[in-house]
Amino acid sequence: MQEKDWNAVKTIYQAGIDSGNATFQTFAPEWSEWDKNHIDICRYVACIDDQVIGWVALSPYSSRHAYRGVAEISIYVSPQHHQLGVGKQLLSTVINESEKAGYWTLLSGIFPENLASLRLHHNQGFRKVGHREKVGEMHGKWRDVIILERRSQKVNY
Repeated sequence: MQEKDWNAVKTIYQAGIDSGNATFQTFAPEWSEWDKNHIDICRYVACIDDQVIGWVALSPYSSRHAYRGVAEISIYVSPQHHQLGVGKQLLSTVINESEKAGYWTLLSGIFPENLASLRLHHNQGFRKVGHREKVGEMHGKWRDVIILERRSQKVNY
């Protein structure tokens, strides 16, 4: 992913936000804000005929040195391209590349209603490690979040 991809990435992100089951975010930020909150490596877009149809990126879990190999995943696919394997390809790519970069744990927080995302993550080796009950409020409704993690079998920790 590069800055030139941002308009397409932002549109896909906003579609996920608008679905109501992807994030607590209420709007997609501008590039500069998004860029400073995501790790410089392990950012990928999926394209068909040079059209961005999905994206994945990592955010730091913590600034503390002990957690340097732990990152949180954001993954979004254009609604028109759901169920085509785009999410699987993006997640597989970020897993492989994050391991090459030394990440030993990837985390994802998913609303329990987002069954497709839960299934995608489980199929890529993530396991449920927690359930945060009513952790955040969204449009007047308190929402739960399922916490998933994937521990690398390749990175020495």
